[in-house]
Amino acid sequence: MLDIAEELNAWTAEGRDFAVATVVAVSGSAPRSPGAALAVDAGGSVIGSVSGGCVEGAVYELCQQALADGRPVAERFGYDDEDGLGVGLTCGGTIDVLVVPVHAGSPHRPVLATALAAASDGRAVALARITAGPPELLGGALLVDADGTPQGGFGGHPDLNRTIAAEAAAFLDAGRTGTVEVGARGARCGSPVTALIESAVPPPRMIVFGAVDFAAALVRVGKFLGHHVTVCDARPVFTTRARFPEADEVVVDWPHRYLERTPTDARTVLCVLTHDPKFDVPLLRLALGLPVAYIGAMGSRRTHLDRLERLREAGVTDRQLARLRSPIGLDLGARTPEETALSIAAEIVATRRGGTGLSLTGAHTPIHRDLPLRVGSPA
Repeated sequence: MLDIAEELNAWTAEGRDFAVATVVAVSGSAPRSPGAALAVDAGGSVIGSVSGGCVEGAVYELCQQALADGRPVAERFGYDDEDGLGVGLTCGGTIDVLVVPVHAGSPHRPVLATALAAASDGRAVALARITAGPPELLGGALLVDADGTPQGGFGGHPDLNRTIAAEAAAFLDAGRTGTVEVGARGARCGSPVTALIESAVPPPRMIVFGAVDFAAALVRVGKFLGHHVTVCDARPVFTTRARFPEADEVVVDWPHRYLERTPTDARTVLCVLTHDPKFDVPLLRLALGLPVAYIGAMGSRRTHLDRLERLREAGVTDRQLARLRSPIGLDLGARTPEETALSIAAEIVATRRGGTGLSLTGAHTPIHRDLPLRVGSPA
């Protein structure tokens, strides 16, 4: 439900009653991952999605039912083998959905409200909810913030609370969403339980080096994909807010100096569009030693070969150079800045998600890869 935190936070602030349906498990090919949510308020308004349209109508009705009777409900949706026209996933996969009513007087509403407010403000938070186990636990919620402090819980089960709080802290540290099973002995609540843990973390960073026309298009695509986008260039005449109004930050500095002093992590994307050795070499020498998600550099194949030689002379190893995506982007036949930005973004997604970059037509690779855990950033 944290993927629609901003809208749900507004509903909570307005005092609305609503029911939220969350994908808690996926098997095979399915359009959405665990954590995807759809919510319906008492007036019938709907936000979010759990299936890209395949079963939304049935889930909408489940939300209305939960609002009416006040009870959580779990439902599994798979392919309709009878005639292909019933309620089911046309892609052939299976999703498990948990629907929970959230009334103004619900005991777990304050915990959910805190989690939604934190996620809406871009603060790190993990939210855990029981998806399988004793019925009395299905409505509960527990959150862990960036300091590891838990709030809420699951009734009179302190051992279960401590166990799931520790798991939630670990998921939050990794920026992941997924499920965890707690055995009966560990839970000490009479039977095993399964919990969905959703992590909301600040958006992944995209740092675009080089204030060129291609950068303006890449900024727009980066924002569309949910990145916090920074443009950096040492030339103040080109590096202006007027040229990059959609960027979160516009920084005038030598690229390698800025990279030295700015935080990066395993989700950070670095796009080097300067294609000038005096900028590229010191920047890439530093970047290729950092544990970031993606490093790409623009330039022709001749420029790339010259760049490799300069980097080797600067002490960069062949193992480090193997991480460099250059020439940057996938071969889409791109010509315009917008097309080039699309090719770069496609390569970033393929690199982060393990895609091949090949056409799906005629291929035998899965469309939706069955990943048990999902990194918590829109990409």
